[in-house]
Amino acid sequence: MPNRLADAASPYLLQHADNPVDWWEWTPAAFEEAKRSGRPVLLSVGYAACHWCHVMAHESFEDDATAAVMNELFVNIKVDREERPDIDQIYMAALQQLGVSGGWPMTMFLDAEGAPFWGGTYFPKEARYGQPAFTDVLKTMANAYASGDPRIATNREALLHRLRERARPEGRVVIGTNELDDVAGRILGIMDPEHGGLKGAPKFPNTPFLELLWRAYERTGRERLRNEALHALDAMSEGGIYDHIGGGYSRYAVDDHWLVPHFEKMLYDNAQLLDLLSLAFVETHEPLFRQRAEETVGWLEREMLVPGASDTAGFAASLDADSEGHEGRYYVWTLKQLLDALGAEDAEFFARHYDITPFGNWEGVSIPNRLKELPRSGADEIRLALLRDKLLAVRARRVPPGRDDKVLADWNGLMIAALARAAGRLDRPEWLELARRAFDFVVAHMARGDRLGHSYRQGKLVQPGLSSDYAAMAGAALALHAATGDALYLDRAVSWMRALDVHHAGPDGGYYLTADDAEGLILRPDATMDDAVTNPNALAARVLAHLAALTGDEGWRTRLDGLFDGLLPRAAPQLYSHAGLLNALDTRLRAPEIVVIGAAGDPAADALWDAARKLPLIDAVLSRVTDAAELPAAHPAAAKAQAAHEASAFFCREATCSLPVTEPSALAALLDRPTPS
Repeated sequence: MPNRLADAASPYLLQHADNPVDWWEWTPAAFEEAKRSGRPVLLSVGYAACHWCHVMAHESFEDDATAAVMNELFVNIKVDREERPDIDQIYMAALQQLGVSGGWPMTMFLDAEGAPFWGGTYFPKEARYGQPAFTDVLKTMANAYASGDPRIATNREALLHRLRERARPEGRVVIGTNELDDVAGRILGIMDPEHGGLKGAPKFPNTPFLELLWRAYERTGRERLRNEALHALDAMSEGGIYDHIGGGYSRYAVDDHWLVPHFEKMLYDNAQLLDLLSLAFVETHEPLFRQRAEETVGWLEREMLVPGASDTAGFAASLDADSEGHEGRYYVWTLKQLLDALGAEDAEFFARHYDITPFGNWEGVSIPNRLKELPRSGADEIRLALLRDKLLAVRARRVPPGRDDKVLADWNGLMIAALARAAGRLDRPEWLELARRAFDFVVAHMARGDRLGHSYRQGKLVQPGLSSDYAAMAGAALALHAATGDALYLDRAVSWMRALDVHHAGPDGGYYLTADDAEGLILRPDATMDDAVTNPNALAARVLAHLAALTGDEGWRTRLDGLFDGLLPRAAPQLYSHAGLLNALDTRLRAPEIVVIGAAGDPAADALWDAARKLPLIDAVLSRVTDAAELPAAHPAAAKAQAAHEASAFFCREATCSLPVTEPSALAALLDRPTPS
């Protein structure tokens, strides 16, 4: 019999709809049932692409005996962390306060008010390796709760106190370019000089760190900072974490050299990496970075589109790690499979270049990778590309991993912005159209006036939206405005940021994750640290900086400075965990502005505009106007632009602008990096 999850919108919750566990969604009714029955709440948080979530589900949640214990002793609530990151954030913070490093599945025990008193992550069905059996944990927690064990109350109060506690040092905390450079230098010390990325295993892409290094290179001219970021991008692009047959990056590698991925593919990872890949290409003109960007967008179009109304199409959230009950089965190969698909000569050639071996490079099978440096001619690369197409067609006949096809506004915003920027950097105008279609999907299906929902699937919208949705979609609107010059995108960004201020503003200048009219939680999460995705406050700060420059309205800059005044003291003790906020501060301090004057269709103005979009700058403010009168009166280029009588561009830093530039090559020449001291 289906449980209460049968009508859920989330594919992850629907995966559990036939469990013998009497699951509830997160609703007030579930907590009312806990109060009525005197039972505690078991909260299980996961997501569709999570391998260990599936393991625990198969072992315990699909087991009748285990489910009977859960149903007798607890009110059981299942949450999709991607659909409800606010809930996930609260209880992950509580779990970490208990000394557990965190992860998913997350298993938390709550009282009937929603306050946590104990928790963990994955629990095996049977006791092993020092981990208790899940049913033993259930009985122990239920007995302690029922007996009024004083440790329950102690843990509850201690956790609530710590969750509400915020580090606010006395006086002002000053963080400027010197401190940003210092953090970048310290990050260099923990980078892996051999394999790229951060030292050790597991290896995550950690794009905020790579961005922080790149920004330090732009500030200082120290090429080692940029080169470490490039090394990481290169290594993960050649490793097994990248899907060499179908494109796209997995979430992380379990080893220290990028070979063995945790095979799930997340939209947000690929959005953040696409942005860096296109930047790396315009900086280096290295073909690898263009190729990986193009292949990743190819995967996005082939496997991740969710059609909507009127030719709109959003992007699905993720692809599972498992298929046919095995992690990675869809993606790995044996030598025999290659021989059957390609024939002896081509199979030997492909196997040599992609590390497909008789005994495999992982658990008896092979993960395609190019970590071994082999000489490859242009003809070799063409031949390999044709063979990859053949293998992709063969792989398409396998049972694919599950797709979580809910559309998340924040993750879509990240991808839309990345596509809009990459379209200009790599001369792929069709990517801009892909970004516009996704933007229109969010507006059509997930916007209600100036409000956004968070998650949409098959006509069901989870609302109200989160601060991450407003910040990421406003950022997407600004990226589309920069790419097209269409003022409607700028207007949309303004309206969403105003809604963010009305419904999410916190007392210290930052933003709560949840809206003021969202259903009640035990507290409103307002974390400032990065998670797998850059923190919403950091995303919002970058949007505020751009709006100040584009509109000339100093109110946006005042709002931005208030955010930093409130949040930097909280970030100061843990700067490594606030790379996103530090990157936004760099935008505030020194983001260059490039203004192109000239009508669309004017060849000279179009050439300048194309050159501006290809500049290897991580966060420039781009704007295009038909004539100088359209610039805000306070813009630093306004006076000089009035004197320009032909298509011109102005490169501005720190309120000072260049003379008019009329040649695209001259615009690029203004990028001279500082001389390292």
